[in-house]
Amino acid sequence: MEIIRANLALLDPLADLFNQYRQFYEQESDLGACRDFLAERIVYNQSVIFAARLDGGEIVGLTQLYRSYCSVELKGLIYLYDLFVAPAARRHGVARALMEAARRYGVEQDACRLQLETAVSNMPGQALYEDLGWERDEEFFTYHLALGED
Repeated sequence: MEIIRANLALLDPLADLFNQYRQFYEQESDLGACRDFLAERIVYNQSVIFAARLDGGEIVGLTQLYRSYCSVELKGLIYLYDLFVAPAARRHGVARALMEAARRYGVEQDACRLQLETAVSNMPGQALYEDLGWERDEEFFTYHLALGED
């Protein structure tokens, strides 16, 4: 397995995985919209996507990172927003390898930290994050305000 930075040549298999990822979070399947969304992120360099590719060339995992900034620390930070591994490839170190690629990217970018959110019910993910040294935030709450839903 190798971890590679995604480009448009990988768009179709990435879109399929991204569509599965969104369905995991109870969104309707929309492969076309997923393809368009990822294409825009890649073309306009709005995110960094790493893909896990098996020796045979099959793409089995992805993580998508967004750069932001920490005003308090006066440095960049990286949001690890999406992480997904195809069900058949789970428990083989794919997510761990993608997380390590994200960590290396953050170091290369001189970011102050990586940050992520996960579902409260995602116990396997939480176990992996904590095993990799990530710490659950005990100081801050996350709030959301939905826009455009009058």
